[in-house]
Amino acid sequence: MVLAQPIHKSNGKATLANFNRRTHQPVSKVVYSVVHTVPGRMRLRIPQLRDNTAYIQRLQTLLEVDPLITSVRIKPAAASLVVTYEASQVSDAKMRSRLSCLIMTANDANVVLLDQKKPIDAKPKENAEEGAWPGLQLSVVATGLAVLGGPLGLSVPPVMVAGTIALATLPVFQRAIVGIVMQRKLTIDVLDFLAIVITTVQGQFLTPALMLSLIEIGENIRDRTARSSKMQTLDLLNSLGQFVWVERGGEKVQISIKEVKSGDTVIVYPGEQVPVDGSILRGKALLDEQKLTGESVPVLKTQGQPVFASTLVREGSIYILAERVGNDTRAGQSIKLMEEAPVHDTRMENCAIKIAEKAVLPTLLLGAGVFAITRNAARAASVLTLDFATGIRVSVPTTVLAALTYAARHGILIRSGRALEQLAEVDTIVFDKTGTLTKGEVAVIGVDSFNPEVDSDRVLAIAAAAEQRLTHPVAEAVIRYAEAQKVVIPSRSKWNYKLGLGVEAEIYGEAVYVGSERFLRQQGVNMEALNDNNRVNSVIYVASHGQLLGRIRYSDILRPETREVINHLLSVEGVEVHMLTGDNQRTAKAVAAELGIAPANTHAEAFPEQKAAVVRELHEQGKTVAFVGDGINDSPALAFADVSVSFAHGSEIARETADVVLMENDLHGILEAIALARNAKKLIRQNTSIVAIPNIAAMAIAVLFGLNPLGATVVNNGSTIVAGVNGLRPILKNSPKKALPSAR
Repeated sequence: MVLAQPIHKSNGKATLANFNRRTHQPVSKVVYSVVHTVPGRMRLRIPQLRDNTAYIQRLQTLLEVDPLITSVRIKPAAASLVVTYEASQVSDAKMRSRLSCLIMTANDANVVLLDQKKPIDAKPKENAEEGAWPGLQLSVVATGLAVLGGPLGLSVPPVMVAGTIALATLPVFQRAIVGIVMQRKLTIDVLDFLAIVITTVQGQFLTPALMLSLIEIGENIRDRTARSSKMQTLDLLNSLGQFVWVERGGEKVQISIKEVKSGDTVIVYPGEQVPVDGSILRGKALLDEQKLTGESVPVLKTQGQPVFASTLVREGSIYILAERVGNDTRAGQSIKLMEEAPVHDTRMENCAIKIAEKAVLPTLLLGAGVFAITRNAARAASVLTLDFATGIRVSVPTTVLAALTYAARHGILIRSGRALEQLAEVDTIVFDKTGTLTKGEVAVIGVDSFNPEVDSDRVLAIAAAAEQRLTHPVAEAVIRYAEAQKVVIPSRSKWNYKLGLGVEAEIYGEAVYVGSERFLRQQGVNMEALNDNNRVNSVIYVASHGQLLGRIRYSDILRPETREVINHLLSVEGVEVHMLTGDNQRTAKAVAAELGIAPANTHAEAFPEQKAAVVRELHEQGKTVAFVGDGINDSPALAFADVSVSFAHGSEIARETADVVLMENDLHGILEAIALARNAKKLIRQNTSIVAIPNIAAMAIAVLFGLNPLGATVVNNGSTIVAGVNGLRPILKNSPKKALPSAR
């Protein structure tokens, strides 16, 4: 592990003093500069690249094994390094820090270079199960041999065909045994296995080969639509970054986030996430706590106040006494609560398959009865072949896969067949407010003038002039609003920003103050124009020459589509809508009233544990609950919901927890997903009829009059194919919204 002192800037260049932990000997400094940067790409100039081949090799190796870096280009003659990286996974500031460490680490001649053929943390492919039996491949080979030796009349040894069928039948046999021994019931696989054995013994190889191919195709499609029950462990530390600045022995060093311990003094700079829970030792900062608490407006925190992991330092820098680290932090406990949520069955539990399973024993007895009466094994095999379970096992997953594919093409990621099934049954939707029903960002909602000689546009122009180039969310909102109103923004000559209070600026020779009431009073501004009747929350004031000119009101405004979506859910779908928020009761009720959400369904001042409790309570009332949220504080509720929905721009933990991810970040996706799910459920019912009716009719013929096993296979497989094609209809439709009114 390499420790590093902070970057010191001098004449536009950055240097970093590194120390090797093993030898405690300093590594010589590497001078470099950032030439150009855009999101996802950075170009640096490192003079050492011109004449140090060993350094180039070490640096290139370290960069290439980094999982966040997608490409590396080094030009020694120009001393140039260009890297591209996953901008969606790491911020520009974090990547600068990461590259600093790698640039310095490469200068250590003792660094052990890893074999590039074995990348760090290489993950095996999801479907590459070690020792997996090639059932589908064998069944296809068996079908090919049966066709060559049957209809085509080629000389294919029967032993070869029968042997291939026997090998391909092994998965079916294993599932049948598991059903009998472990589940203590006769499953569909028992019927399949008996029909395959009987027809194979009789030398009718094409029938069992076709059966096996369809069975394996169905199983493969079915597995593709199932979400693994082993949810990937969500590590809070991975979502916070890789390195942390700490103060040890009077020096600032950069260490791995996993090495931070309780009692350490952690330093957090602007644009970085707080990696621990603790209290501020010194400094002050404006903290964005939205992902943890849901509060959209940053809060100012100073010495002695608590701070929490996963919150973002917008402005200022702070020294924190680490009290809780990793999964012991408040954010870590949210993840722990999420992981304790019940794991649902990963395959669709539809009534059609259950009915098919209940028909196994009657079908088996019927086949035995036919054989007992006729002593004709072929007729008995026909009865066993005509179960409608095979068709259902193929058509249902095909329908689900088509629906999931269609949804993905239209910006809706539905992770599993079970999620699709639950979406079709949803009768209650719980929305988090901040970032879900609202934009999750500050926006100006009005400008008021308190001076008859100054209109509101002038108040806005003065405020925008004072706030320009500040990174505070309210300042940015004022600039956006001024530009939208096409207000001419004057220039400022001098300015002084006071963290958490406001900004003092000189505009046209006038001293202007923009900020909180407290700030303006400190500057001696006359605030008599304010009274209890016109005071509002979420406001900044504008003053000049010691006189109050006006104020700018701001808020976290609703998404443009929110009212339409909520109204559709309430009036058209008849869905019960709830709203959860960490805001106070007054704010929550105002937003709920605006959207038509009942007061009884509005839950304010809700922490992660309370959000999960609300979802659990609704579920225990027998409701099928969908939860929509995007923050770390939403992850427990997402995990406990029957079906969970998040946005592509939400927190990494929320995205990983969610069953449905709206890639377009638009609430209309919920309506589309529900419509698609209900339409898929309707298709599954149709497919059940398409499969069941011909098979039941053919079974009656087989029992009463007799039916050749190949004919039974044609009926069985033909209905399966028709149902499968019908199941592909979702990907042929123009818009899932059309299915909404009739899908109920």
